[in-house]
Amino acid sequence: MFLLRPRQSHDFVKVTIVCQIKLYLSHAQNTTGVDLRCALVSTDSAVSERRQKDREERLALVLWRRPIVTLHYFLLETFITLKKWTLKLWQRRGTVFLILVLCSLFSLAYSTEGAHQKYVQYLEKRFLWCAYWVGLGILSSVGLGTGLHTFLLYLGPHIASVTLAAYECGSTDFPEPPYPDQIICPDGGVEGSISLWSIVSKVRLEACMWGAGTAIGELPPYFMARAARLSGADPDDEDYEEFEEMLEQAQTAQDFVTRAKLGVQNMVQKVGFFGILACASIPNPLFDLAGITCGHFLVPFWTFFGATLIGKAIVKMHIQKLFVIITFSKHIVEQMVSLIGSLPRVGPSIQKPFSEYLEAQRSKLHHHTGAGTPATENWLAWVFEKVVLVMVCYFIFSIINSMAQSYAKRRQQSRQQRYTEEKTK
Repeated sequence: MFLLRPRQSHDFVKVTIVCQIKLYLSHAQNTTGVDLRCALVSTDSAVSERRQKDREERLALVLWRRPIVTLHYFLLETFITLKKWTLKLWQRRGTVFLILVLCSLFSLAYSTEGAHQKYVQYLEKRFLWCAYWVGLGILSSVGLGTGLHTFLLYLGPHIASVTLAAYECGSTDFPEPPYPDQIICPDGGVEGSISLWSIVSKVRLEACMWGAGTAIGELPPYFMARAARLSGADPDDEDYEEFEEMLEQAQTAQDFVTRAKLGVQNMVQKVGFFGILACASIPNPLFDLAGITCGHFLVPFWTFFGATLIGKAIVKMHIQKLFVIITFSKHIVEQMVSLIGSLPRVGPSIQKPFSEYLEAQRSKLHHHTGAGTPATENWLAWVFEKVVLVMVCYFIFSIINSMAQSYAKRRQQSRQQRYTEEKTK
Protein backbone atom coordinates (compact mmCIF):
# COMPACT_ATOMS: atom_id res chain seq x y z
CA MET A 1 0.00 0.00 0.00
CA PHE A 2 1.59 3.28 -1.13
CA LEU A 3 0.98 6.69 0.42
CA LEU A 4 -0.74 9.34 -1.62
CA ARG A 5 1.65 11.93 -0.14
CA PRO A 6 5.21 10.53 0.16
CA ARG A 7 6.98 11.60 3.32
CA GLN A 8 10.07 12.99 1.59
CA SER A 9 9.97 15.47 -1.25
CA HIS A 10 13.03 14.01 -3.09
CA ASP A 11 11.34 10.56 -3.14
CA PHE A 12 8.30 12.18 -4.70
CA VAL A 13 10.45 13.74 -7.45
CA LYS A 14 12.15 10.41 -8.16
CA VAL A 15 8.85 8.56 -8.43
CA THR A 16 7.41 11.28 -10.68
CA ILE A 17 10.39 11.04 -13.10
CA VAL A 18 10.13 7.24 -13.19
CA CYS A 19 6.41 7.48 -13.89
CA GLN A 20 6.98 9.91 -16.75
CA ILE A 21 9.54 7.52 -18.30
CA LYS A 22 7.18 4.55 -17.94
CA LEU A 23 4.33 6.54 -19.41
CA TYR A 24 6.47 7.54 -22.41
CA LEU A 25 7.58 3.92 -22.99
CA SER A 26 4.02 2.65 -22.70
CA HIS A 27 2.91 5.06 -25.43
CA ALA A 28 5.89 4.17 -27.60
CA GLN A 29 5.18 0.42 -27.24
CA ASN A 30 1.36 0.81 -27.46
CA THR A 31 0.93 -0.67 -23.97
CA THR A 32 -0.95 0.50 -20.90
CA GLY A 33 1.14 -1.08 -18.15
CA VAL A 34 1.64 1.80 -15.68
CA ASP A 35 1.93 0.57 -12.10
CA LEU A 36 -0.26 1.56 -9.17
CA ARG A 37 2.32 3.85 -7.59
CA CYS A 38 2.45 5.96 -10.74
CA ALA A 39 -1.32 6.22 -10.80
CA LEU A 40 -1.37 7.35 -7.19
CA VAL A 41 1.38 9.92 -7.79
CA SER A 42 -0.48 11.21 -10.85
CA THR A 43 -3.66 11.57 -8.79
CA ASP A 44 -1.80 13.35 -6.00
CA SER A 45 -0.17 15.70 -8.51
CA ALA A 46 -3.55 16.54 -10.05
CA VAL A 47 -5.04 17.27 -6.61
CA SER A 48 -2.09 19.54 -5.74
CA GLU A 49 -2.44 21.42 -9.02
CA ARG A 50 -6.17 21.86 -8.49
CA ARG A 51 -5.66 23.17 -4.97
CA GLN A 52 -2.99 25.58 -6.14
CA LYS A 53 -5.24 26.84 -8.92
CA ASP A 54 -8.17 27.28 -6.51
CA ARG A 55 -5.93 29.13 -4.05
CA GLU A 56 -4.71 31.54 -6.73
CA GLU A 57 -8.28 32.14 -7.83
CA ARG A 58 -9.31 32.98 -4.24
CA LEU A 59 -6.36 35.30 -3.66
CA ALA A 60 -7.33 37.28 -6.76
CA LEU A 61 -10.71 38.02 -5.16
CA VAL A 62 -10.04 41.45 -3.59
CA LEU A 63 -11.90 44.74 -3.44
CA TRP A 64 -9.55 46.67 -5.74
CA ARG A 65 -9.80 44.04 -8.53
CA ARG A 66 -13.35 42.68 -8.35
CA PRO A 67 -15.29 44.98 -5.99
CA ILE A 68 -18.84 43.86 -6.85
CA VAL A 69 -18.15 40.13 -6.59
CA THR A 70 -16.06 40.62 -3.44
CA LEU A 71 -18.80 42.58 -1.66
CA HIS A 72 -21.43 40.06 -2.80
CA TYR A 73 -19.41 37.12 -1.45
CA PHE A 74 -18.66 39.05 1.75
CA LEU A 75 -22.37 39.58 2.44
CA LEU A 76 -23.17 35.92 1.75
CA GLU A 77 -20.36 34.73 4.03
CA THR A 78 -21.53 37.16 6.73
CA PHE A 79 -25.05 35.71 6.51
CA ILE A 80 -23.73 32.14 6.74
CA THR A 81 -21.53 33.03 9.73
CA LEU A 82 -24.40 34.74 11.55
CA LYS A 83 -26.64 31.74 10.89
CA LYS A 84 -23.97 29.38 12.23
CA TRP A 85 -23.45 31.43 15.39
CA THR A 86 -27.21 31.70 15.91
CA LEU A 87 -27.50 27.91 15.81
CA LYS A 88 -24.61 27.56 18.26
CA LEU A 89 -26.22 30.04 20.66
CA TRP A 90 -29.52 28.15 20.38
CA GLN A 91 -27.75 24.91 21.27
CA ARG A 92 -26.39 26.66 24.38
CA ARG A 93 -29.60 28.49 25.18
CA GLY A 94 -29.30 27.67 28.90
CA THR A 95 -26.03 29.57 29.16
CA VAL A 96 -27.43 32.41 27.04
CA PHE A 97 -30.49 32.63 29.30
CA LEU A 98 -28.28 32.81 32.40
CA ILE A 99 -26.20 35.61 30.86
CA LEU A 100 -29.38 37.51 29.96
CA VAL A 101 -30.67 37.17 33.53
CA LEU A 102 -27.36 38.50 34.94
CA CYS A 103 -27.44 41.41 32.47
CA SER A 104 -31.02 42.18 33.49
CA LEU A 105 -30.09 42.22 37.18
CA PHE A 106 -27.13 44.50 36.52
CA SER A 107 -29.34 46.79 34.42
CA LEU A 108 -31.86 46.94 37.27
CA ALA A 109 -29.13 47.79 39.78
CA TYR A 110 -27.72 50.36 37.37
CA SER A 111 -31.03 52.19 36.96
CA THR A 112 -32.10 52.07 40.62
CA GLU A 113 -31.05 54.97 42.83
CA GLY A 114 -29.25 54.21 46.08
CA ALA A 115 -25.97 54.08 47.96
CA HIS A 116 -24.80 51.23 45.72
CA GLN A 117 -24.54 53.50 42.68
CA LYS A 118 -20.92 54.47 43.33
CA TYR A 119 -19.90 50.79 43.34
CA VAL A 120 -21.93 50.08 40.21
CA GLN A 121 -20.33 53.02 38.40
CA TYR A 122 -16.86 51.92 39.54
CA LEU A 123 -17.46 48.36 38.27
CA GLU A 124 -18.88 49.70 34.99
CA LYS A 125 -15.88 51.93 34.43
CA ARG A 126 -13.37 49.18 35.21
CA PHE A 127 -15.21 46.60 33.13
CA LEU A 128 -15.45 48.83 30.05
CA TRP A 129 -11.78 49.87 30.41
CA CYS A 130 -10.62 46.24 30.65
CA ALA A 131 -12.95 45.10 27.84
CA TYR A 132 -11.59 47.87 25.59
CA TRP A 133 -7.99 46.70 25.95
CA VAL A 134 -8.87 42.99 25.79
CA GLY A 135 -10.77 43.67 22.55
CA LEU A 136 -7.82 45.53 21.06
CA GLY A 137 -5.55 42.63 22.02
CA ILE A 138 -7.85 40.12 20.33
CA LEU A 139 -7.96 42.23 17.17
CA SER A 140 -4.17 42.28 17.15
CA SER A 141 -3.73 38.49 17.06
CA VAL A 142 -6.98 36.74 16.15
CA GLY A 143 -6.17 36.64 12.43
CA LEU A 144 -9.06 38.71 11.05
CA GLY A 145 -7.77 39.96 7.72
CA THR A 146 -4.22 41.23 8.19
CA GLY A 147 -4.61 41.82 11.93
CA LEU A 148 -4.73 45.29 13.47
CA HIS A 149 -1.44 46.44 15.02
CA THR A 150 -3.13 47.80 18.12
CA PHE A 151 0.06 47.99 20.20
CA LEU A 152 1.60 50.49 17.79
CA LEU A 153 -1.66 52.37 17.30
CA TYR A 154 -3.18 52.42 20.80
CA LEU A 155 -1.31 50.82 23.70
CA GLY A 156 2.17 52.09 22.80
CA PRO A 157 1.03 55.73 22.43
CA HIS A 158 -0.97 55.45 25.67
CA ILE A 159 2.10 54.24 27.61
CA ALA A 160 4.23 56.93 25.96
CA SER A 161 1.78 59.71 26.89
CA VAL A 162 1.58 58.47 30.52
CA THR A 163 5.41 58.37 30.66
CA LEU A 164 5.83 61.90 29.32
CA ALA A 165 3.11 63.18 31.65
CA ALA A 166 4.61 61.43 34.68
CA TYR A 167 8.03 63.01 34.13
CA GLU A 168 6.47 66.44 33.52
CA CYS A 169 4.09 66.30 36.49
CA GLY A 170 6.39 64.48 38.90
CA SER A 171 3.50 62.16 39.80
CA THR A 172 1.20 59.48 38.34
CA ASP A 173 -1.81 60.43 40.50
CA PHE A 174 -3.67 62.06 37.62
CA PRO A 175 -7.16 63.39 38.49
CA GLU A 176 -10.00 60.96 37.60
CA PRO A 177 -11.91 62.18 35.71
CA PRO A 178 -10.70 63.30 33.17
CA TYR A 179 -8.06 60.51 33.22
CA PRO A 180 -7.77 58.29 31.17
CA ASP A 181 -9.54 60.35 28.50
CA GLN A 182 -7.28 63.31 29.26
CA ILE A 183 -4.18 63.60 31.42
CA ILE A 184 -3.84 66.65 33.70
CA CYS A 185 -1.09 67.18 36.25
CA PRO A 186 -2.22 66.92 39.88
CA ASP A 187 -1.48 69.65 42.40
CA GLY A 188 1.63 69.15 44.50
CA GLY A 189 3.72 67.11 42.07
CA VAL A 190 7.48 67.45 42.51
CA GLU A 191 9.54 67.38 39.32
CA GLY A 192 12.18 64.64 39.33
CA SER A 193 10.46 62.53 42.01
CA ILE A 194 8.99 60.00 39.57
CA SER A 195 10.38 56.45 39.32
CA LEU A 196 10.33 53.88 36.55
CA TRP A 197 8.30 51.37 38.55
CA SER A 198 5.58 53.88 39.42
CA ILE A 199 4.97 54.37 35.68
CA VAL A 200 4.99 50.59 35.17
CA SER A 201 2.35 50.23 37.90
CA LYS A 202 0.22 53.01 36.38
CA VAL A 203 -0.16 51.24 33.01
CA ARG A 204 -0.04 47.64 34.30
CA LEU A 205 -3.81 46.99 34.11
CA GLU A 206 -4.31 48.07 30.49
CA ALA A 207 -1.08 46.39 29.37
CA CYS A 208 -1.98 43.07 31.01
CA MET A 209 -5.52 43.20 29.62
CA TRP A 210 -4.12 43.81 26.13
CA GLY A 211 -1.73 40.89 26.58
CA ALA A 212 -4.60 38.66 27.75
CA GLY A 213 -6.52 39.64 24.62
CA THR A 214 -3.60 38.60 22.40
CA ALA A 215 -3.51 35.24 24.24
CA ILE A 216 -7.23 34.72 23.57
CA GLY A 217 -6.65 35.59 19.91
CA GLU A 218 -4.19 32.68 19.61
CA LEU A 219 -6.89 30.09 20.41
CA PRO A 220 -8.52 29.66 16.95
CA PRO A 221 -5.42 28.03 15.32
CA TYR A 222 -5.13 25.70 18.33
CA PHE A 223 -8.78 24.59 18.20
CA MET A 224 -8.69 24.19 14.40
CA ALA A 225 -5.63 21.94 14.45
CA ARG A 226 -6.90 19.95 17.44
CA ALA A 227 -10.29 19.32 15.82
CA ALA A 228 -8.60 18.27 12.56
CA ARG A 229 -6.33 15.81 14.40
CA LEU A 230 -9.16 14.28 16.45
CA SER A 231 -11.56 13.93 13.53
CA GLY A 232 -8.98 12.92 10.95
CA ALA A 233 -10.60 15.35 8.47
CA ASP A 234 -8.73 17.82 6.29
CA PRO A 235 -9.77 21.34 7.38
CA ASP A 236 -8.51 22.80 4.08
CA ASP A 237 -6.88 25.60 6.03
CA GLU A 238 -3.86 27.10 4.27
CA ASP A 239 -1.84 27.53 7.49
CA TYR A 240 -2.56 23.94 8.50
CA GLU A 241 -1.62 22.65 5.04
CA GLU A 242 1.65 24.60 5.26
CA PHE A 243 2.28 23.03 8.67
CA GLU A 244 1.74 19.51 7.30
CA GLU A 245 4.02 20.17 4.34
CA MET A 246 6.66 21.51 6.71
CA LEU A 247 6.51 18.30 8.76
CA GLU A 248 6.93 16.22 5.58
CA GLN A 249 9.96 18.24 4.44
CA ALA A 250 11.60 18.49 7.88
CA GLN A 251 14.72 16.59 6.81
CA THR A 252 15.32 18.55 3.60
CA ALA A 253 14.55 22.11 4.79
CA GLN A 254 17.26 24.56 3.70
CA ASP A 255 15.90 28.13 3.95
CA PHE A 256 16.07 30.13 7.16
CA VAL A 257 12.31 30.69 7.54
CA THR A 258 11.49 26.98 7.34
CA ARG A 259 14.27 26.12 9.80
CA ALA A 260 12.97 28.80 12.18
CA LYS A 261 9.45 27.35 11.97
CA LEU A 262 10.81 23.86 12.61
CA GLY A 263 12.73 25.22 15.60
CA VAL A 264 9.52 26.64 17.10
CA GLN A 265 7.69 23.39 16.42
CA ASN A 266 10.41 21.25 18.01
CA MET A 267 10.65 23.50 21.07
CA VAL A 268 6.90 23.43 21.66
CA GLN A 269 6.63 19.68 21.04
CA LYS A 270 9.61 18.57 23.16
CA VAL A 271 9.76 21.12 25.99
CA GLY A 272 6.00 21.48 26.48
CA PHE A 273 4.76 24.16 28.89
CA PHE A 274 8.07 25.97 29.19
CA GLY A 275 8.64 25.84 25.42
CA ILE A 276 5.28 27.49 24.82
CA LEU A 277 6.06 30.01 27.58
CA ALA A 278 9.40 30.86 25.95
CA CYS A 279 7.80 31.36 22.51
CA ALA A 280 4.99 33.51 23.96
CA SER A 281 7.31 35.67 26.10
CA ILE A 282 9.18 37.29 23.20
CA PRO A 283 7.95 39.15 20.11
CA ASN A 284 7.49 36.14 17.85
CA PRO A 285 5.75 36.40 14.45
CA LEU A 286 5.78 32.58 14.19
CA PHE A 287 3.68 32.00 17.33
CA ASP A 288 0.64 31.03 15.22
CA LEU A 289 2.67 27.94 14.35
CA ALA A 290 2.97 27.16 18.07
CA GLY A 291 -0.82 27.15 18.39
CA ILE A 292 -1.18 24.84 15.38
CA THR A 293 1.59 22.57 16.72
CA CYS A 294 -0.05 22.31 20.15
CA GLY A 295 -3.42 21.52 18.59
CA HIS A 296 -1.94 18.96 16.18
CA PHE A 297 -0.05 17.10 18.93
CA LEU A 298 -3.06 17.32 21.31
CA VAL A 299 -1.34 19.42 23.98
CA PRO A 300 -3.89 19.94 26.82
CA PHE A 301 -5.81 23.19 26.57
CA TRP A 302 -4.75 24.63 29.93
CA THR A 303 -1.11 23.81 29.24
CA PHE A 304 -1.25 25.78 26.00
CA PHE A 305 -3.46 28.65 27.16
CA GLY A 306 -1.86 28.95 30.60
CA ALA A 307 1.65 29.23 29.16
CA THR A 308 0.43 31.62 26.45
CA LEU A 309 -1.41 33.82 28.96
CA ILE A 310 1.56 34.03 31.34
CA GLY A 311 3.99 34.68 28.50
CA LYS A 312 1.97 37.33 26.68
CA ALA A 313 0.10 39.08 29.51
CA ILE A 314 2.92 39.14 32.09
CA VAL A 315 6.42 38.47 30.73
CA LYS A 316 6.16 39.93 27.22
CA MET A 317 4.04 42.90 28.26
CA HIS A 318 6.52 43.97 30.95
CA ILE A 319 9.34 43.80 28.39
CA GLN A 320 7.37 45.95 25.95
CA LYS A 321 6.28 48.37 28.68
CA LEU A 322 9.83 48.89 29.90
CA PHE A 323 11.03 49.46 26.35
CA VAL A 324 8.39 52.16 25.67
CA ILE A 325 8.83 53.81 29.09
CA ILE A 326 12.62 53.98 28.77
CA THR A 327 12.38 55.22 25.18
CA PHE A 328 10.00 58.06 26.14
CA SER A 329 11.64 59.03 29.42
CA LYS A 330 12.33 62.76 29.68
CA HIS A 331 16.10 62.77 29.11
CA ILE A 332 15.90 60.28 26.23
CA VAL A 333 13.25 62.37 24.45
CA GLU A 334 15.26 65.55 24.91
CA GLN A 335 18.37 63.84 23.53
CA MET A 336 16.41 62.54 20.53
CA VAL A 337 15.04 66.01 19.74
CA SER A 338 18.51 67.58 20.00
CA LEU A 339 19.92 64.78 17.83
CA ILE A 340 17.29 65.53 15.17
CA GLY A 341 18.36 69.18 15.23
CA SER A 342 21.98 68.21 14.59
CA LEU A 343 21.15 66.61 11.24
CA PRO A 344 22.76 68.55 8.35
CA ARG A 345 20.50 70.91 6.34
CA VAL A 346 17.08 69.46 7.27
CA GLY A 347 17.70 69.09 11.02
CA PRO A 348 16.39 72.46 12.30
CA SER A 349 13.28 72.35 10.09
CA ILE A 350 12.41 68.85 11.33
CA GLN A 351 13.27 69.64 14.95
CA LYS A 352 10.88 72.60 15.14
CA PRO A 353 7.55 70.66 14.83
CA PHE A 354 8.75 68.06 17.36
CA SER A 355 9.67 70.78 19.86
CA GLU A 356 6.34 72.55 19.29
CA TYR A 357 4.43 69.31 19.78
CA LEU A 358 6.20 68.52 23.07
CA GLU A 359 5.65 72.06 24.32
CA ALA A 360 1.95 71.87 23.43
CA GLN A 361 1.62 68.59 25.35
CA ARG A 362 3.30 70.12 28.40
CA SER A 363 0.92 73.09 28.35
CA LYS A 364 -2.07 70.74 28.15
CA LEU A 365 -0.84 68.81 31.19
CA HIS A 366 -0.88 71.96 33.31
CA HIS A 367 -4.15 73.22 31.80
CA HIS A 368 -6.96 72.55 34.29
CA THR A 369 -10.54 71.87 33.30
CA GLY A 370 -12.71 74.94 32.81
CA ALA A 371 -9.94 77.38 31.98
CA GLY A 372 -10.21 76.91 28.23
CA THR A 373 -8.06 74.66 26.09
CA PRO A 374 -5.44 75.54 23.50
CA ALA A 375 -6.81 75.44 19.96
CA THR A 376 -3.52 74.88 18.15
CA GLU A 377 -2.95 71.59 16.39
CA ASN A 378 0.45 70.21 15.43
CA TRP A 379 0.91 68.56 12.06
CA LEU A 380 2.55 65.54 13.73
CA ALA A 381 -0.69 64.78 15.57
CA TRP A 382 -2.63 65.26 12.31
CA VAL A 383 -0.32 62.85 10.46
CA PHE A 384 -0.59 60.23 13.22
CA GLU A 385 -4.40 60.44 13.16
CA LYS A 386 -4.41 59.90 9.39
CA VAL A 387 -2.00 56.97 9.68
CA VAL A 388 -4.31 55.34 12.25
CA LEU A 389 -7.30 55.97 9.96
CA VAL A 390 -5.54 54.42 6.95
CA MET A 391 -4.46 51.34 8.93
CA VAL A 392 -7.96 50.81 10.35
CA CYS A 393 -9.49 51.15 6.85
CA TYR A 394 -6.97 48.68 5.43
CA PHE A 395 -7.79 46.30 8.28
CA ILE A 396 -11.51 46.51 7.42
CA PHE A 397 -10.79 45.95 3.72
CA SER A 398 -8.67 42.91 4.57
CA ILE A 399 -11.54 41.45 6.63
CA ILE A 400 -13.91 41.93 3.68
CA ASN A 401 -11.41 40.26 1.32
CA SER A 402 -10.82 37.38 3.76
CA MET A 403 -14.51 36.65 4.24
CA ALA A 404 -15.16 36.87 0.49
CA GLN A 405 -12.32 34.40 -0.09
CA SER A 406 -13.82 32.09 2.55
CA TYR A 407 -17.11 32.05 0.63
CA ALA A 408 -15.21 31.38 -2.60
CA LYS A 409 -13.59 28.39 -0.87
CA ARG A 410 -17.04 27.12 0.09
CA ARG A 411 -18.12 27.31 -3.55
CA GLN A 412 -15.00 25.48 -4.72
CA GLN A 413 -15.47 22.72 -2.15
CA SER A 414 -19.13 22.35 -3.09
CA ARG A 415 -18.23 22.19 -6.79
CA GLN A 416 -15.54 19.57 -6.15
CA GLN A 417 -17.92 17.50 -4.01
CA ARG A 418 -20.57 17.49 -6.76
CA TYR A 419 -17.93 16.48 -9.31
CA THR A 420 -16.76 13.59 -7.09
CA GLU A 421 -20.33 12.37 -6.54
CA GLU A 422 -21.09 12.45 -10.27
CA LYS A 423 -17.87 10.59 -11.01
CA THR A 424 -18.65 7.79 -8.55
CA LYS A 425 -22.13 7.20 -9.96
